[in-house]
Amino acid sequence: MHAVFITLALLTVTGISSLISRVGRIPVPLPLIQIGVGAIAALAGLNIGFDPDMFLLLFIPPLLYADAYRMPMREFGELRNIIIMMALGLVVFTTLVCGYFIHWLIPPILLPAAFALAAVMSPTDAVSVGSMIEGGRAPARVVHILHGEALLNDASGLVCFKFAVAAAMTGLFSFQQALGSFIFMSTGGVVIGIACAWAACRAEHMLLVRGYDDPPTHITLAMMLPFGIYLIADALQCSGILAAVAGGMTVKFTGVMNEARTETRLKATTVWDMVNFTFNAVIFLLLGLQLPDLVNGGAAIARAGGVSPWFLILAIIGIQLMMSLIRFAWIWISISARRLFAHFRHRKTVIPSIRTVLLMTVAGTRGAITLAAVLSLPVASLSGPGFPGRDLLVTLAAGVIICSLLLASLAIPSLLHGMSTDEEDPTLHELDMMRIELAQTAIQTLHAEQAALAQQEIEDLPGHEESVDLKQEAIGRLLHEYQDTVHRLDNSRAAEASIRATAIREKRAELALRFRIIRHMRERLHMRVIQKHINDETEWTINQELDFIEQELQIEARSLPRPDSLPHAGHETAIQPTSERMAEAVTH
Repeated sequence: MHAVFITLALLTVTGISSLISRVGRIPVPLPLIQIGVGAIAALAGLNIGFDPDMFLLLFIPPLLYADAYRMPMREFGELRNIIIMMALGLVVFTTLVCGYFIHWLIPPILLPAAFALAAVMSPTDAVSVGSMIEGGRAPARVVHILHGEALLNDASGLVCFKFAVAAAMTGLFSFQQALGSFIFMSTGGVVIGIACAWAACRAEHMLLVRGYDDPPTHITLAMMLPFGIYLIADALQCSGILAAVAGGMTVKFTGVMNEARTETRLKATTVWDMVNFTFNAVIFLLLGLQLPDLVNGGAAIARAGGVSPWFLILAIIGIQLMMSLIRFAWIWISISARRLFAHFRHRKTVIPSIRTVLLMTVAGTRGAITLAAVLSLPVASLSGPGFPGRDLLVTLAAGVIICSLLLASLAIPSLLHGMSTDEEDPTLHELDMMRIELAQTAIQTLHAEQAALAQQEIEDLPGHEESVDLKQEAIGRLLHEYQDTVHRLDNSRAAEASIRATAIREKRAELALRFRIIRHMRERLHMRVIQKHINDETEWTINQELDFIEQELQIEARSLPRPDSLPHAGHETAIQPTSERMAEAVTH
């Protein structure tokens, strides 16, 4: 009963935190609001124990699996050198430099323990990175690098942490052993993830070929896959985190989801979005729930050491500033090295601006992995000694997590302000080009159909006159629709910019009208249920049909260019609502 109450309480607080963010329109990132709500809930009496191993198993595999599945494979391949330098080189560099700094700043913390603290704080958090950057105006390259780094640096950070902890507890350290263990854990995790995911995809392919495509069964088994991959890798002493990441990329590479029914894909997307939102929220809520105890423990540690609690706050700020400085220096060194290699090879390379480097620096927030790992440090008991200075390390790590989130929430909006993204994101151009090509394919098909109908009229086959007229009318409507799509998307000729802008405005007006129609249709449908003219089953069926139509319209609305990118944008925005407002008008 206690576990059921905890689950219900967490889900309730999750919904409340999101509601506060949406309704209150608070200019603070949702993770910080969730941490604050969690802290208030803890002060109100909601106490939840934190098991680091259970936390890593329950939350990390599905989230990293989903993030890896959504990672663009081409961009990941193109940026692999930068991502590896950030995910591996920066972690080791941070562990060494920041470890010495922590030992110098707080001498009672032994050097191995300082290395352990620096190592556990070196991985960035994929959850908070996504919540801070996505939906903003960050360049696509920056988003891909940050996501790739966050997916891979957990393994290297945890390996450094593991050996620093062993050195602090036993006083022994072997570089060869550490390097061999890292290679074994990382390589083994990737191989296990690929093998398990490939086997699961082959089994699913065989079931789909035989017609066994039941959406609930398919989605349930797919949800269990990252947990299974993580457990198998962990049982073999390999990196379960890298295994989950490799599994997600393998499933995407096989394309097995494209073989499933449309209903299965739509429902799977909805379920994964829900899991992603809920688990992300619960992670930050759990951090907030631990916060009051961590603050009280830190204050007690400070008083016991004869120093003011304010010293701990200053130490946390100092550590965060040092880690930001280390991150900025490493990014700058990496850029300089890339520029040098490109110069010697006579190749062009993209050189980011200072603002972009600062954005990548402050976006390196800490989160779930850092909290879970630092809480896994041994506690003193009858069975053995605890980790030296454990409570102090936990307090400092928790403080740095909060400090990094605060720094990102304050700095990222100002850094993103005025930053242009469309020119640097080839995906947007590719989307338009592919949509144009598909629309032109449809137009060619319709023209061929028109030619066939014209030939049929020439042959004057009896009894087909009405059928030919109906098909001609349908072809005319479809031709207008696809030609309008080409006019909206084709920006290859500047002379036709006004035609494209007019087509976009017409489409925006049409979508606004369609959204308004759907809203009134829903109102009329509900009124008929209240009047008992139809039953609720009929209402549910028609609402589901309207949901699919509305989803298609929302996708169309999001694909339209922003009003400020069109000629005479000021006049257009004064008349027509944006696509986001149109979608909001329907959903609310």
